[in-house]
Amino acid sequence: MDFQYPPDNEAMQDTLRKFMRRHVLPANQQWHRQAMLGAHPGDVVEPLKALARQAGLWNLFLPGLREEEPGTRLTNLEYAPLAEIMGRIPWAAEVFNCNAPDTGNIELLHLFATADQSDLWLKPLLEGRMRSCFAMTEPDVASSDATNIRTTIRRDGDEYVLNGRKWFITGAAHPNCRLVIVMGSSDESPDADRHHRHSMVLVPMNTQGLEILRNVPIMHHVSPEGHCELLFRDVRVPVANLLGQEGEGFSMAQARLGPGRVHHCMRTIGQCELAIEMMCERALERRAFGKYLSDYANVQDWIGYSRVEIDQARLLVLRAAWLMDRQGNEAARIDVSAIKLVAGQLQTRVLDRAIQVFGAMGLTPDTPLAFLWTWGRAMRFLDGPDEVHLRTVARNELAKARANRGATAAYYLLP
Repeated sequence: MDFQYPPDNEAMQDTLRKFMRRHVLPANQQWHRQAMLGAHPGDVVEPLKALARQAGLWNLFLPGLREEEPGTRLTNLEYAPLAEIMGRIPWAAEVFNCNAPDTGNIELLHLFATADQSDLWLKPLLEGRMRSCFAMTEPDVASSDATNIRTTIRRDGDEYVLNGRKWFITGAAHPNCRLVIVMGSSDESPDADRHHRHSMVLVPMNTQGLEILRNVPIMHHVSPEGHCELLFRDVRVPVANLLGQEGEGFSMAQARLGPGRVHHCMRTIGQCELAIEMMCERALERRAFGKYLSDYANVQDWIGYSRVEIDQARLLVLRAAWLMDRQGNEAARIDVSAIKLVAGQLQTRVLDRAIQVFGAMGLTPDTPLAFLWTWGRAMRFLDGPDEVHLRTVARNELAKARANRGATAAYYLLP
């Protein structure tokens, strides 16, 4: 594995850092002031999007970007440091058209959309002219096992009829959200294969019967783009709105989640880097009991542990990205589970230390630390809870042990 970036990628990293410093960071306070009023700060984001596209910082996340599509085709490994830089300001990814859940939805449409579906939905998403959301998680079942999903997608002549309830649907409250990709059960027969009974349907947000019930607060903060609860009551869409094939929704969801998980982890590294920088600055300037905080051994330990843990996590992320580039997303499945497990726990640990160094101020909106801690805690659920990823890694280890049973016998010391 060679993690040396080519000169053009290093130049792009430098361009992105300057863009963040010159354009995004000065707009950060204005974005938050408007977001606190409950509205999405579109008048802040839209001008920055135009500048980003002019600067060649557009659609950086998609290795399969086609020649005729706007953006810069990068490998997953090349995208990693760029996502880390964007991640320092959580809302910044939208400026570069690299925000979740649109990145995952674009991946899905790239892989499975018909020509008509691409014209209607994929092209506007790539242009940044609209936003979208992805409706999988449900309040009434354990959605960590996606085969549990109960929202129904029933064929009725030339239409599909959807009924069900979804929640934590990121992006549904965005004023430019025009599309929700809905995953539901399209085969309710008792003997249906649990991995081939779900489908995905493209539902315009203005479809009759689709209702946004509420924007669900996450750890008491409300995101302007929304983590919404949606109700589908006899929602009808044309059969042509089926994405991919009937019964393939489960496998399509897995294809979508892989790259998205990596992107979350990349951004987490950037947020942890910001936290350690703030922690160190605070420790150097704050005095208690006659000494600077930086002089206390326990604070030095927090800083030291944070540094090595961030670097360890980054190496795991880069390995997963490298493997995806070389052998495809499926080959990196175990590595992706490993980094998803590591990244969320890393963020809560590093942010907890930074908050402790800041004292009570770290609990307030005066710094980004409390918000970043809550997002790290949420990371341990979104795109699969820790327990699911631990099981994935453990099962892989046990499978290797079964295949090599007895290989450790010679290491025992008893005769």
